[in-house]
Amino acid sequence: MDTRTFDALTESMKSAYVAGLSEGAVPRPVIMPLVRGELVGLIWLRPVTSGKDALTAIASLSNIAAAANADEIVLAWETQDVATTCELPADGPSPCLNMVHATKDGHTLHQFPYTEGTLADTPEGSPSIEPHWQPAPTPQPDAELVPPVQAAVDYAFTPLELDHPSPFGVTVVLMEEDGYNLRLTEAFAF
Repeated sequence: MDTRTFDALTESMKSAYVAGLSEGAVPRPVIMPLVRGELVGLIWLRPVTSGKDALTAIASLSNIAAAANADEIVLAWETQDVATTCELPADGPSPCLNMVHATKDGHTLHQFPYTEGTLADTPEGSPSIEPHWQPAPTPQPDAELVPPVQAAVDYAFTPLELDHPSPFGVTVVLMEEDGYNLRLTEAFAF
């Protein structure tokens, strides 16, 4: 992936955090698979219950990448949100937008820590929260990842063995039925 594409995905995620925090929540974990440098789409985590369901659901984000035969993925999540939802200890800066760029040959963790600042009151009378981005640490090749994210990275490059004429199409339908929010690019929409 070229730097320009990664930077565009990073800015997209930072914008999502600005919008999400202003509404009182961080965005759910999202996977962005790419095939030969072309973005397949953005797939957000389905609604989950804490614990095992959250662990499984995050790892299952990989299904769309595997079905598309992705060459690389970017997966984004918030440190404390995933730790709380998965009932794991928070590891690393918090609050922090984490983005892992992965291929079959390895991964690099990019972290974007922030502090939460309060803006003026919204029309409803409640304060709005905005992230104030802090200096980013140096990207970490092959960094340790939280278990569900590591599973998603590993499984994203494991071919799906589906006896179906359209493994990608059926995976999209099944994930949508499970509650994942999929926004496919035009090249991958059907």
